[in-house]
Amino acid sequence: MCIHFYPRVAGLLFCTLVSLFFCTTSSLAQQGDVVYLDTIMKVNEVVVRGRLTVQEVVPSQKLSGKQLERLNTHSVADALRYFSGLQLKDYGGVGGIKTVNIRSMGTNHLGIYYDGVELGNAQNGQIDLGQFSLDNVQEISLYNGQRSAIFQTASDFGNAGSVYIRTRMPRFLNGETYHMKWKLKYGSSNTLRLSGLYEQRISDKVSASLSAGFLNSDGKYKFRYRRLNFDKSVAYDTTATRQNGDIWALRLEGNVHGYLDGGYWNVKMYSYNSERGIPGAIVNNVWRRGERQWDHNYFAQATWQRNYGSRFSTRLMGKYAWYDTRYVNRDTTQMMVDNTFKQQEFYLSTSNVYEILPSWSMSLAYDMRWNKLNANLQRFAYPTRWSHLVALATALDLSRIKLQASLLANIIDDHLRYADDPATLTKFTPALFASWQPFGNDMLAVRAFAKRSFRMPTFNDLYYTEIGNALLKPEAATQYNIGLTLRKQYDKPAWLRSLRLQTDAYYNTVHDKIVAYPKGQQFRWTMLNLGRVHIKGIDVEAEATVAPVKDLNITTRLQYTYQDARDVTDPKTSFYRDQIPYIPWHSGSAIVDISYRNWDLTYSFIYAGERYNQQENIRYNHMQPWYTNDITLMYRFRWGKTLCKITAEVNNLFDQDYDVILNYPMPKRNYAVSLDISL
Repeated sequence: MCIHFYPRVAGLLFCTLVSLFFCTTSSLAQQGDVVYLDTIMKVNEVVVRGRLTVQEVVPSQKLSGKQLERLNTHSVADALRYFSGLQLKDYGGVGGIKTVNIRSMGTNHLGIYYDGVELGNAQNGQIDLGQFSLDNVQEISLYNGQRSAIFQTASDFGNAGSVYIRTRMPRFLNGETYHMKWKLKYGSSNTLRLSGLYEQRISDKVSASLSAGFLNSDGKYKFRYRRLNFDKSVAYDTTATRQNGDIWALRLEGNVHGYLDGGYWNVKMYSYNSERGIPGAIVNNVWRRGERQWDHNYFAQATWQRNYGSRFSTRLMGKYAWYDTRYVNRDTTQMMVDNTFKQQEFYLSTSNVYEILPSWSMSLAYDMRWNKLNANLQRFAYPTRWSHLVALATALDLSRIKLQASLLANIIDDHLRYADDPATLTKFTPALFASWQPFGNDMLAVRAFAKRSFRMPTFNDLYYTEIGNALLKPEAATQYNIGLTLRKQYDKPAWLRSLRLQTDAYYNTVHDKIVAYPKGQQFRWTMLNLGRVHIKGIDVEAEATVAPVKDLNITTRLQYTYQDARDVTDPKTSFYRDQIPYIPWHSGSAIVDISYRNWDLTYSFIYAGERYNQQENIRYNHMQPWYTNDITLMYRFRWGKTLCKITAEVNNLFDQDYDVILNYPMPKRNYAVSLDISL
């Protein structure tokens, strides 16, 4: 059953609930004395490790806490732009679809985990990260290869890279029974964002939280469309307003957290409902305005983990998801479309780790995933997929040397309504990770890994009417990586507080690579196998914190990526050894955060170098580099017992005209102001 929310009704309902909720909880608040600190106190990080916890061999890139808060980011996709090795595909505007690509291997090789459970989309493999707000997110982490901790689900071992989204966990001081947080934000394109968070202590071991968010925008923004002929003369040069980019969305999330002797448990309910216009590509100075999309996504998931003694730990996870998507194209110049897709997913996982010796552990994990897709298409296959994953892993910790190895078995069965026999596929993917700390501490660490990964073609790849290709081969990738990390903490009164440098060089090969191109319409794709792709790259990340004077802290974070990703399938083709589409050779980002007492000023810069939008690297397909400069100013103050934050931001400060995807122009300079209230 689908519940359809409409923008005005949803907005009014949300505002009414927020007002009532605020008044009710305020009247029930305790009146005891509360002491607030006027200055910011910094406590050095304390790491607590159990005997069964093995330190990760390959470190992650992370954005957490205040770093996320100070960036002018609204969704998970916006935050991921600041990670090296990732390329973001952004189709423009507040409601434009946003996906990420890891080290040129494609979106489907990147696993997205929400509080430990993977987000799935068997239909097209595209996780639209624009649907996940940062209002309730505590930390985002990126791992290349895999998260090198053997106590994890079997699916964690199967991806070429993983993004872990960790939402906020309630933390209460003595005497506290609840927390509340409200945020109001208004910006360009008549964009209104409302969000609220309520956390309640139920008992010493149980707490609950409710998070809600509402977004409404007309999606209109100025852009410049300029194209040249081969002789450099101007073919089109137009300044116009982007149309049909409106969106409304309502997000609701509820959590119940609990602790038990030697473990914990969590139950999560999530709902996302939206309607958006799809502005489409601009081709030959012609705009399409007939596409719209409705999304009604729901899932419930639960996690239970417990330690038995000092040697054995086990974890159980379960999830059920329902995704309902309707896509309509009323453009009279194209084929009229009104398609509905209903997708279901059921997931179970068990993970177990046993400590054989104090320095040697082994784990066994099993995942079962069931996916089903229905659609109102003619001659549709109505596919059902059973996926069974079994992972066996071991870890050896010899103080300065750490080793981890794993073997994952993938067993995939596809059942079609009009086929007698299921299509069965079995693949084995091994991985080996190693690190060495020459000085016996984490100041300097050298690491390396080798891994094979595998991904099955999606339902759309194989069975979509008209564009599905049942002859597509599965992708298989091999990864080799070597890197080092240098970090140093300095005690006061040194002006340099911390320094970190992380760099990796890698070489990947992808066999039978599947590439999806927009087929004139953003929601529909053309699928083909590129055959073989060789990828060479370097990722560099540096971060430093300085405190030149009292109360003044400056943190700088720099990232750079070099990628050479070439199609080496057939020497007879015109694009042999050409860079694959939309992969820049050079890209990077910079963040400078200046904090002085109650003020925070953050400057961010993103750069993507030249690239090509088609397989042939010819002048006609060449795309110029683009860059953006953003700035955010935040002021914090207390009003009684309430902490308030006022933020002003300017995005695309220098009014850059650019496309991330050809013919999908991005917004020019835009603005936003916001107010945060925390109790």
